[in-house]
Amino acid sequence: MAGRRGARSGRGWDAIPPRAGADGPDDGTPGADARGGPGGRPGRRGGSGGGFGAGAGFGSGAGDESEKRRPSAPQQTESERAREICLRQLAARPRTRAELAKALTRKEISEEVIAEVLDRYDEVGIIDDAAFARAWVSSRHQGRGLARRALANELRQHGVDAEVASEALEAVDDESEAEIARTLVDRKLRTARGEPEAIFRRLVGMLARKGYPAGVAIRAVKDALAARDAEAAEFAENLDADALADQAEPLA
Repeated sequence: MAGRRGARSGRGWDAIPPRAGADGPDDGTPGADARGGPGGRPGRRGGSGGGFGAGAGFGSGAGDESEKRRPSAPQQTESERAREICLRQLAARPRTRAELAKALTRKEISEEVIAEVLDRYDEVGIIDDAAFARAWVSSRHQGRGLARRALANELRQHGVDAEVASEALEAVDDESEAEIARTLVDRKLRTARGEPEAIFRRLVGMLARKGYPAGVAIRAVKDALAARDAEAAEFAENLDADALADQAEPLA
């Protein structure tokens, strides 16, 4: 019986031999294996794996080396830079040659490159001062009610050649100016308040700022007042439009 009890006790935890190659630590911790965790729990492998301390992890410097090896972007030539500036300008709205030249000069592009790039743009129709002037006159005359004098001044500010501007302004004749002037006056007269004389001066001044000759402005306002009411009509009847125009023209 004693032998049986000894055999039975030999089958206890202390009798289980360690697995091959899985020697535990010398302190006799039960169940320690090659993975280092007590009780068979997985432990951290020393010096291997993909943890934060691994070669491919943070602080490895691999990204820095990659950046160093990446080739730098080629340097832009002055012509390429000039073309890029022009295209940005033209993306906002059509520009004249003078406007583009001014923008390139501000960016310190040389005169030779400016001439080369803009000459090429002229050839292929990317810039066209004549087309610009025609579109400008049509838009500003119909949309803003500007007369030829004001339109000519704006085209000059945009650097359009005087001859090119003159050709574009031929689209606005005396009849068109008189018609637009009367439309502007009628629109303002709907909300105008005050004595007829004060209204007359304000409306003539408004047309003058839009570039209308004194004669055109005075006649447009006189005719509009005559059609408004009895009081305004009486005031308009006493106006000598030609005499007033002659007095105002030297001041224009």
